[in-house]
Amino acid sequence: MNFNLTEEQLAVQQAARDFAQNELLPGVIERDNKQQFPTDQVRQMGELGFLGMMIDPKYGGAGLDTISYILAMEEISKVDASASVIMSVNNSLVCWGLETFGTEEQKQKFLVPLASGKKIGAFCLSEPEAGSDATSLHTSAIDKGDHYLLNGTKNLITNGNSASTYIIMAQTDPEKRHKGINALIVEKGSEGLTVGKKEDKLGIRGSDTHSLMFSDVKVPKENRVGEDGFGFTLAMKCLSGGRIGIAAQALGIASGALELSIKYSKERKAFGKPIAEHQGIHFKLAEMATEIEAARYLVFKAAWLKDQKQDYGQASAMAKLYASKVAMKWTVEAVQIHGGYGYVKEYHVERLMRDAKITQIYEGTSEIQKIVIARGLLK
Repeated sequence: MNFNLTEEQLAVQQAARDFAQNELLPGVIERDNKQQFPTDQVRQMGELGFLGMMIDPKYGGAGLDTISYILAMEEISKVDASASVIMSVNNSLVCWGLETFGTEEQKQKFLVPLASGKKIGAFCLSEPEAGSDATSLHTSAIDKGDHYLLNGTKNLITNGNSASTYIIMAQTDPEKRHKGINALIVEKGSEGLTVGKKEDKLGIRGSDTHSLMFSDVKVPKENRVGEDGFGFTLAMKCLSGGRIGIAAQALGIASGALELSIKYSKERKAFGKPIAEHQGIHFKLAEMATEIEAARYLVFKAAWLKDQKQDYGQASAMAKLYASKVAMKWTVEAVQIHGGYGYVKEYHVERLMRDAKITQIYEGTSEIQKIVIARGLLK
């Protein structure tokens, strides 16, 4: 096995780190406090190619591999998980889904502006009564011949207000259950589409999370992605790849906590010496670094399998399950290492702790990941 990164991958990693430290870090606490969407920073991410990293350049993307993508995700997540989830959704769910399953016309019309960062997208699956049970959708798309009539509600949608393009999962034939679900492209500003209030969240407060309401929204048939009834399969395939991005986000949050803990423990003195020289802190840092490294290899394996066009479903579930657990565990300990200062916003670790929790919930809860893993083992 070759663990060396290529020169191109190293360059992407450094570019992402420079962007995170120079452009995201200043103002990240203020954006979190004000729940402020990072508009200027997202525009810069688009210009740098971070919003369509794995998409073919002919469709406006950067044409990079999944390893490069997770390297960038990790570096950006160390500083600002709100920015990285915007990046993850646009890359893993929206752009990848359109490039893989969309028609040429859909790619030219929707994918090119999304992959180039001129617009951003949202992936709309969750509903008030359909979270982990994604087969029980109530949003309906009634077939009217040349168009669908869309009605229903989606909730907890990342990029809910900032997106220009939405991929909506809706039920066309309830008797067929998941085989009756279609994926439809809806543009912001469509008649009958209402964006609900912004959710006041524990973490990732800079990203905008909204409900979307559809009332007789007319969706042309040419905006359906894939064949009739393919929507659920599309959603599951997108989420399988999306979990690699969220695993990389969790890895970045944990890595950021480690870097801050090392820096603080070398500066803070207690009993006449830096706390880094006390065995209690020694042991915490050693365990933190070891578990983060283990998570990193799970994330890299899933990304490598995807690049090799091998089955990565179980690997991505393992990566997300473990990396999110590591992020939650060690951001809590990072606060402990910082002592009273860890509870203060200025030192960043309390925000990392708040941001870490969502990685165990969205794009499939940890419980769902265990189901995916177990089913793979029992096949």
